[in-house]
Amino acid sequence: MKFMLIMHMNPLIWDALTDAERQEVMSGHGAFMDTIEKSGEMLGTAALADISDSVVVGVRNGVRTVTDGPYLEAKEYLGGYYLVDCESRERALELAAMIPDAAVEGLGIEVRQVVFSSDRADLDTP
Repeated sequence: MKFMLIMHMNPLIWDALTDAERQEVMSGHGAFMDTIEKSGEMLGTAALADISDSVVVGVRNGVRTVTDGPYLEAKEYLGGYYLVDCESRERALELAAMIPDAAVEGLGIEVRQVVFSSDRADLDTP
């Protein structure tokens, strides 16, 4: 079963951490990646850039609109994710609890099962 383990970022919470606490979270990701690579459960991961350059694109009456993003009035934003393939939802919850952000008061890891995915690389071949 594939699951996306979604890390939400709240700048107010992150900025309230000490430098040592932030470093502990960041270095903890390396250990987590080693664990899920060795177990064969990691399919992919991405950390996203700061939201200062983020925009939202929409189309209204056939005209593209671009507004500041990621979302209006949001205090949290998507900071990154791990895509894993594991045997059960329970295992996905275990993995989510191992992500260092889960131990930070006010942050958490959203766990969502992937119901459809596609590797579109095969479309690049003639």
